[in-house]
Amino acid sequence: MKQVVQTLKDGKIQVLDVPSPALGKGMILVQNHYSLISPGTEGSSVQVARKSLIGKAKERPQQVKQVMDVLKQQGPVQTYRAVRKRLDAYSPLGYSSAGGVIEVASDVKGFSVGDLAACGGVGYANHAEVVAVPLNLCVKLPDDSDLRKASYNTLGAVALQGVRQADLKIGEACVVIGLGLVGQLTSIILRASGVKVIGIDVDSKITSIAREHCADLAFARNEPGLERKIYDFTQSIGADAVIITAAAKSLDPINLAGRILRSKGRVVIVGDIPTGFDREPFYKKEIELRMSRSYGPGRYDPNYEEKGMDYPVGYVRWTEKRNMEAFQELINSGKIDIDYLTTHVFDLEDASEAYDLILNKKEPFLGILFKYNSERSELRRKIETKQRQSVGKINIAFIGAGSYAMNSLFPNIPKDKDVVLKGVMDISGTNAKTAADKYGFEFCTSDEDDIFGNDEINTVYVATRHDSHAEYVIKSLKAGKHVAVEKPLCLRESELEDIRKTYHSVSKGDNPPIVMLGFNRRFSQLTEILKDRLGKGPMAMLYRINSGHIPPDSWIQDKNIGGGRILGEVCHFVDLLSFISDSPPESVFANVMSSAENMDDTVIVNLKFRNGSVGTISYFSNGSKSLFKEYIEVYKTGLTGIMTNFKELEIFGNGKVVKKKLLSQDKGQKKMLGAFISAIKEGRRSPIEFEDIYLTTKTTFKIVESIRTKKALPITF
Repeated sequence: MKQVVQTLKDGKIQVLDVPSPALGKGMILVQNHYSLISPGTEGSSVQVARKSLIGKAKERPQQVKQVMDVLKQQGPVQTYRAVRKRLDAYSPLGYSSAGGVIEVASDVKGFSVGDLAACGGVGYANHAEVVAVPLNLCVKLPDDSDLRKASYNTLGAVALQGVRQADLKIGEACVVIGLGLVGQLTSIILRASGVKVIGIDVDSKITSIAREHCADLAFARNEPGLERKIYDFTQSIGADAVIITAAAKSLDPINLAGRILRSKGRVVIVGDIPTGFDREPFYKKEIELRMSRSYGPGRYDPNYEEKGMDYPVGYVRWTEKRNMEAFQELINSGKIDIDYLTTHVFDLEDASEAYDLILNKKEPFLGILFKYNSERSELRRKIETKQRQSVGKINIAFIGAGSYAMNSLFPNIPKDKDVVLKGVMDISGTNAKTAADKYGFEFCTSDEDDIFGNDEINTVYVATRHDSHAEYVIKSLKAGKHVAVEKPLCLRESELEDIRKTYHSVSKGDNPPIVMLGFNRRFSQLTEILKDRLGKGPMAMLYRINSGHIPPDSWIQDKNIGGGRILGEVCHFVDLLSFISDSPPESVFANVMSSAENMDDTVIVNLKFRNGSVGTISYFSNGSKSLFKEYIEVYKTGLTGIMTNFKELEIFGNGKVVKKKLLSQDKGQKKMLGAFISAIKEGRRSPIEFEDIYLTTKTTFKIVESIRTKKALPITF
């Protein structure tokens, strides 16, 4: 399918062939007829992308800080990769569209194929021929709906939420500062509600349009006597509310609001403005400041947007979906007229011209739409990106092309004539296309059948969210393919036993599939030096991880998707201590710190190993960000090894201290991938034995159980 994307390194707008999105749970598939450009948000994004690196840095100081933090912790190589990944990636644009439903997930009620739908959401309602949208981000429309108007769905909900926050009554007066598309929609809705509307904008041409269509009064910001005229219009009371829909770096909008509001008036901020206002008018008038949360309640809540969990109407009357529904009802009933807003309609292939219009401002514009071919076409979930290569000894496909894969896996794939990069699959067509183009995969896809049903592919690497790992490992094994999977192996003990059963059932032939888990730290050069210097035998180990806080609404903390941080990350550290001590765990006891968020991510784990070694994993999410992440001490018969963040190693003994310091952090990803590929190529066993993978994974389940039962628990194969 065709989709509009930009690249951050140069702001170039392209219309690419990318895989059509797969239909996930709780979603509908919509073939777009129209999608709306948000001139403010999208125009700003493209404008920043077209600046120099220094210009980008000035516009995004928070991201610069994040880059510097990565540089400090991980070194220049990983930092360069992370930055290049961000700059080179194809970024989708658009978040408001309307079209016809062509597929419906089995768990979705209320939609059928052939229905019309209005869609919203960043990352969902893109400028693309086909979009996959969660249930709570789409609205079913009447059969006779005008899809041009319906495509204003998201911006209409944004405007409506701002109006709701203003809480105005019939006959009251509201000033709207910023008369772009959202400001015009806000003014239209206010007037339909019986509110007097005064519009203000820096552009006199825009105020003229507002005066004609949606405002009782409209002024240019430099209008002489502006504040006096507003007081005269409101019988010297002042405005009851001000809704700021402008985007500005100046404090002028917020300070102007303070001067023109009545006592106990309200300011609602919808646009992107600073809020360091002059205190005196806000204090003397006891003005209330309210922020409007985009489309409404539910926005930024993954339980609502991704999982489809609704809020009870008795407690949350107007969610983002209900705001969308209300906006569409206003259109379909004829209570508001937004025809005049559409000033330009472009074919999708002319996308670059549409954005040039916004950035260059050669002519006036408000609503800019992309028009799509409404005739249903066959969904293409597989896109050939490179001329077909000959079949090699190792024909590899990746499932998952997110940040970790782009930063740490793809760049470390061995450059070997026997390794052929066949395909890459991701739920995001742009992610899959980015990976395929950048690293030379033959095809990209959003359909797993293109991976598992391809007889040429004999090796699969899984780098998806954690809840899909077990399923993909089992499917790979049953298809007779070698499989490597990022940690964790699975999220449930029942899945672990299913993997074990499947592995043993396919491991009886002459060339059984390899199962490899992404425990890369054991492959770090400093880890190997440490293990070699200390040798075998019982040892005592201390592993401190300053893991950093991850909020409870992150998918990583979700027990059903990420599994929590013990299953998702502590498994790494169990494996590393097992590797250093050269012994599997025998028993475990764990204690967790109580927290207001009730998460098991500040935990101390005590392990005993079969050879008599002991180890403590201190996993802390409540530490300072300025402290490096990982620190290991190992004690054995007069020797002590200290490894700091996989960049520095010191070995203390009877003689001179052995020191090794790296320029960049080495967590072993490159050597891990090389070992996995070499094992397949040479017909050897997995670099990590399946028994070790099984026991480490089982240990993490026992850690969770030990926290719950407050008991030390044995670990058996």
